[in-house]
Amino acid sequence: MSDTAAAPASQAAPRAAVVAAALELFARQGFDQTSVEQIAQAAGVSRSTFFRQFGGKDDVVFADHEVQLDRLRAFLAQPHDDPWQAVCEASVLVYTHFVADPELARRRYAVVRGVPALRDREIVTVFRYERLFDEYLRASLPGLDPLDAVGFSALITAIHNHVLRQLLRGTKKVPVSVLRTALDDARRRFGVLPRTDGASAASGDDDVVVAVFPRAMPTAEVARRLRERLDS
Repeated sequence: MSDTAAAPASQAAPRAAVVAAALELFARQGFDQTSVEQIAQAAGVSRSTFFRQFGGKDDVVFADHEVQLDRLRAFLAQPHDDPWQAVCEASVLVYTHFVADPELARRRYAVVRGVPALRDREIVTVFRYERLFDEYLRASLPGLDPLDAVGFSALITAIHNHVLRQLLRGTKKVPVSVLRTALDDARRRFGVLPRTDGASAASGDDDVVVAVFPRAMPTAEVARRLRERLDS
């Protein structure tokens, strides 16, 4: 996944050059000590071009996230047989983008960690992913309990960020397969990972729980009682 997904080919290269130049300057001389003029000069673009592409220095740092959010909206707008899996695949799309250039991603991470205002914006950005997943699940699964929608969205976002931090804080590759395995485990724990091997639940590979409750009992109370029994 690349920045060209959200920008014409004529603009993609200049944007990438500006981002790379800015992150290098931020890492070398500090975010606050770096001016827009210095970034534009290092990237070989004019000051006006910079402001046509970005609103400010902090927008350069989060430019990739804006591109990824746009791409995820387009991806989730497509038909999907399994909305739960679609959310997981959306997470994989984002991770694939950052793992393609880990050194650039690590440089961005170091810059964000060193500037409180950028850390605050990062928190907001993470929530935007979570909210996108939440809204998609509610729209795709009519009648879904909002707590299930937000709970699954928060879980997938947290797992994605955990695996991504392993990549950003280390020096080794963390392949996409690590994230996929974690996401499958999340779906399994959430009860939304369908069986694909044709095996019977009676084989012992899975558990089947049968329970009877009054129709009038709130769904949340049903879930609470089941959880209480299963945990005992």
